[in-house]
Amino acid sequence: MNLVSARRSVSFTSTWLAAVVLSALALLPGNVRAQMPEIEEPTRGGDGIIERLQNYGFDIVMLVALLVVASMFVGTCYHAYVRYSNIHIGKATWGEFGLTVAVGALLLVLGIWLLTTATEIL
Repeated sequence: MNLVSARRSVSFTSTWLAAVVLSALALLPGNVRAQMPEIEEPTRGGDGIIERLQNYGFDIVMLVALLVVASMFVGTCYHAYVRYSNIHIGKATWGEFGLTVAVGALLLVLGIWLLTTATEIL
C-alpha cells in the first residue's frame, strides 16, 4: 500500500466515522439534547448587552486575579520547600526558613489586598 492510498483510506474512514457520529447525535430524542446547560448570567447581572458584557469582563478579571493569587501561593510554598530542603544539607538555617515563610505570607497578604482593591475599581 503506498502513501497516497493510505491517506485516502484514512480520510475516507475519518469522514465516514464523523458522518456516523453526527447522524447518531441527530437521532437522539429531543429531551436528551435539551438538557444541555445554559450560559450563566454574570455575577453582577445586567440589563443591556453592553452592561452584560462589562459584567462578563468583570468576572474574567476576577478569575485572572484569583489565578494570580494562586500562583503567588504556589510560588511561596515552593520557595519555602526549597529553603526547608536546604536546611537538611547544610546550605540554609532555620532562621532563613522562618524569614522566607514570614516574607512570603506578608507578600501574599499584600497581593490579595492589592488585587481586591483593584477589582473594586472596576
